[in-house]
Amino acid sequence: MRADVTPITGLPGTGRLEGLDLARYLALVGMVFVNFRLAMHPATAAPSWLRHVFDFLEGKAAATFVVLAGIGLTLATRGLDRAGAWTVRRAGFLLAVGLVNLAIFPADIIHYYGAYFLLAVPLLRARRRTLALAFAAIAAISAWAIVRLDYGRGWDWATLDYPDFWTPAGFVRNLLFNGFHPVLPWMALFVGGMLLGRLPLHQPAVQRRLCWTGLAGFLLGHACAAATRGGPWEALCGTMPMPPGPVYLLTGIGGATVVIGLCLTAGRRWPGGRWTVFTPAGRMTLTLYLAHIVVGMGCLEALGALDGRRTLPEVAGAAGIFLAAGTLCAWLWSRRWRHGPIEALMRGVTARPARRVTVS
Repeated sequence: MRADVTPITGLPGTGRLEGLDLARYLALVGMVFVNFRLAMHPATAAPSWLRHVFDFLEGKAAATFVVLAGIGLTLATRGLDRAGAWTVRRAGFLLAVGLVNLAIFPADIIHYYGAYFLLAVPLLRARRRTLALAFAAIAAISAWAIVRLDYGRGWDWATLDYPDFWTPAGFVRNLLFNGFHPVLPWMALFVGGMLLGRLPLHQPAVQRRLCWTGLAGFLLGHACAAATRGGPWEALCGTMPMPPGPVYLLTGIGGATVVIGLCLTAGRRWPGGRWTVFTPAGRMTLTLYLAHIVVGMGCLEALGALDGRRTLPEVAGAAGIFLAAGTLCAWLWSRRWRHGPIEALMRGVTARPARRVTVS
């Protein structure tokens, strides 16, 4: 397989699983809502039902994105020659783009993706058992770190600034331990996605198991959080992404698995249905992620909407307008081009031409 051809398939020859594109789109929707609230920091949290919706999405959408990235890497490198080198080039591209994006949006997730991809190279051909052990080890080390190390070091929680981010020590600390999406424990979500990518995702039985096991993990995590609220284990058993304890991991991967299972089921049961209007945007999530920061938040800043005086419904409205425009633009773009602009750039920069074999 050439390095610039990366189909998202359940098994070789089964065709693209568009349900994964739908899941990516839903994860993008959640991240846009969460990030717009972070950027606009509304003055009020009313109405309460909308605040609960935003709180529910916080951390869940990003976790789904990371799990899907792990699935995508596994499927993209299946049968790929020199998969490690291909992955390293992708990691370098994501790290570079993410570092540039950090100058605009401190909560960038893309440079963390670069780290996930690099760390995943030794696991590209690992067995399921090895991936499961890696997931458990990362989760355990992360829990230990939260208990034994100073999670708040480097943070100004009042402003959500990280003053020493661009120092060597601050950058490494933020990347590995206490940033918005640090390797510990978010790499566990990525590895969990790699493990899911080893399953025959096109099979109905597997899709049902994803739904039910994911739901069980999600509900169990929330039950643990409710039972320990206010107690000495609350830091480890919370469901919010900061600090990301083991219960957050459980709810994060559980919720992601439910979404993925449901989207795969929808794709299988209703192929070509009306929901496919969202799949072009699901194939361009890197482009749209950057666009919601550069274009979306840029427009909000130009309109004076980042002044902290907006309401939560205004945040939801702004996110909805961007998503509607982004979905339409992605659909129009897909009528002429297969890949989004940033996705095409990444393929062009990181793909190495297939070497010609000379037969003597």
